Formats: sequence, C-alpha cells, structure tokens
Amino acid sequence: MRSLCLITVKPGKVDSVIDSLKKARKILREIMVVTGRADIAVVLQGTIDEINNIVIDFKKIKEIVSTETLIEVEVDMGWSKP
Repeated sequence: MRSLCLITVKPGKVDSVIDSLKKARKILREIMVVTGRADIAVVLQGTIDEINNIVIDFKKIKEIVSTETLIEVEVDMGWSKP
C-alpha cells in the first residue's frame, strides 16, 4: 500500500524536519519539499499499520504543525476499456 503524507512545518524549520524524517523507518520512499498548503510531501509504502505508526511518529517532531495523509485506493472508474 502506498500513501502520500503532506506535512506543514513551523517557519524556517523545513531543513531540520527533513533531517528528522530521514532517520525514519524503511517505509519512507521519497521526501520532497513542495509548494502549496504543505511544506513537505513524503511518499510512504508499507502496510496500513506501518503507515499509521510512522505518521504518529511524525507528529512527535515538535517542528511539525500538521500532517495530512492520503492513502492510495484502487477504484474501478470504468475509464479503461479492455
């Protein structure tokens, strides 16, 4: 299962949060500094429990203001034709 975690951090703390995130578990696939409502986007891959636990760990980083986790789902929208 894959997910995208959008992270908002305190002003001027992006670099220190990225350093903290790099120490996280192996389910982290990619860390990106982004523009928009979030400051950092993290691609995670693991079980739902692993994703849940890592996001809980993210919330322990004092420079993180908020997180939003988007879980990938498989939905047949009928767009592809055989």
